[in-house]
Order: sequence, then structure tokens, then C-alpha cells
Amino acid sequence: MSTTAIELRSVHKNFGATEIIRGVDLAIEQAKIHAIIGPNGAGKSTLFNLMTGLHPLTAGSIHLKGREISSQAPYDIARAGLARSFQVTNIFANMSVFENIRCGMMWDRGYKYSFWRFAGRQRDLTENCEAILQQTGLTSRRNVPAGLLSYSDQRALEIAITLASGADVILLDEPTAGMSRSETTQAVDLIRAVSDNKTLVIVEHDMGVVFDLADTISVLVYGEIIASGAPEEIRGDPKVREAYLGAEVD
Repeated sequence: MSTTAIELRSVHKNFGATEIIRGVDLAIEQAKIHAIIGPNGAGKSTLFNLMTGLHPLTAGSIHLKGREISSQAPYDIARAGLARSFQVTNIFANMSVFENIRCGMMWDRGYKYSFWRFAGRQRDLTENCEAILQQTGLTSRRNVPAGLLSYSDQRALEIAITLASGADVILLDEPTAGMSRSETTQAVDLIRAVSDNKTLVIVEHDMGVVFDLADTISVLVYGEIIASGAPEEIRGDPKVREAYLGAEVD
């Protein structure tokens, strides 16, 4: 049985005449944390958008747990078990923390649109939301409107919403961007805590976070993977040093 959660096969993406992703082959193992790093403009967010169906491929294919998802809509990919966060926080600002998590959970639990069922009366939804609040350290913020949360708590809420979706493959786009050092430490602890038995793919610029969390690191430069391996391999790779990490690895 394959242990690959996501596989990209000769993936290309052009915007007009501009080639952004140039033949990426990448296999991401199940239940591992896989970081994708690279300089600004390397194509990292574009790669995430291709995996989640926000952009169509120009060529190649993407497979989720052995099933091709290249031509599927984003909501079908999400229902197949892949969820993501964004660089820019994407929450319902006027709804409470609890309500945001409950919205993320409803489809996975089989609650579709209905005039006759009230979400607040569904005990299983409430119990599962409370568990995720506790897991992500947001219990004390339960009834706070999401728009009033601190930036780091909003990012924690995004992670909570992805967990609520029931996805076992989670893509995190720069989860610690804009955070202070103490907030980053809390975010790393949270990501590590929620990653048990899940596949996490992280785009991140903070090398301390990357080398602390990742089981595998892939380096994307000008739309191509130039290296992929364990953190110690990437740390010592001269191509990576030249293209991206430089003195930061020392």
C-alpha cells in the first residue's frame, strides 16, 4: 500500500507566456511534515493553489492518496481530505471563534443546508468543536468574535478550522508570518501538537521553524525543485546554500 499522501507528476503552470512552475515532481509522505522553501517569487503559493484546485494545471497531474485530483474543483478536493490555510488570514470576522470552527466542521459531519435542523442543537457538533478549541488553546476565546482576536490567535483559529474539516492532509501557507518570536514559538508548538497522524505541508520563510518542524524539506527555485531531503541533507547542500539559505544555515 502506498504511503504517499500527495504526488505531483511533471507539474507545469503558465500564466500567459510566463512559466511559473516548470516540471515539478514531488512525493509527500503520509503522516509527515514536509516543508517547501524558496526565495520570494519561486512559485510556492502557486504550487499550493495548484494542489488545492484554485488554479488549473497547464500540464502534468496531481494525486491525493492515489486518486487524481488535477481537474477537480476546490470544494471537491477539500471533501476528499485536503484542507489549507492562506497567507492572509481567512476567517469569518463577525462570527465567534466557536461558530467559525463549527462552520468548518458541518459538511464533514454530514450537516448540509437545511431549514429544519439547528446547528446549536446538534450535540456531536458542539462536543467536537469543544475538543478542537481545547486542542488549539482557544477555549478561553470561545465566544470572542474572530475579528477581535490577536493575529497569532487568528492563525491558530485557521488551523482549528482546517482540523474541523476532518482533513488528514493540511497545507499551511506561511503559518508564522508576521509573528513575534514568542508567538512563533507558540505556533510551532501548536503545529507539532496537531500534526499527529496527519500530513502537513508547510510553506515557510523562517528557517528556524522549518528546521525545527520538518521531516523533509524541498527547495523550490524559479519553479523547479532543486533539492529534497531530510533537514540535515538540505542544510549541507551547496546548491541550496547558493540559491537560498546562504549564511543562515551556519
